[in-house]
Amino acid sequence: MAEQNTEANIQVRQVTNVQASWVEGPERGAPGTFTIQLILDDGAEEYVLQPTAEDAKVQIELLGRSGSTYFDLGNKVLIPSSISLGGSSSPAIA
Repeated sequence: MAEQNTEANIQVRQVTNVQASWVEGPERGAPGTFTIQLILDDGAEEYVLQPTAEDAKVQIELLGRSGSTYFDLGNKVLIPSSISLGGSSSPAIA
C-alpha cells in the first residue's frame, strides 16, 4: 500500500524513451497531427504530447541535444538538462 502511494506522489520522472509520430488529417492533404509519446522511468508512466508542427520540431531537437530530460507530470513541463549547443567545443547548458 505504501509503495502505491509513493508511486502516485512522484511528479517528476525521467524521460527514458520517446516515440514520435504523425497522423494524416481526416482528408488526404489535410493538415496532420503530431504526437510525442514520452516513456517515463522505463515504463513506470507514459505521457503523450500533442504539439504543433513548429513545437514538435523544437521538442524533438531539445530531446536529441539533452543529456537527460525530465517531465513534470503535475505542471506538464518538459525539463531538458545538459543541452549541447552544437560543435564538440561548445559548452553545455545545465
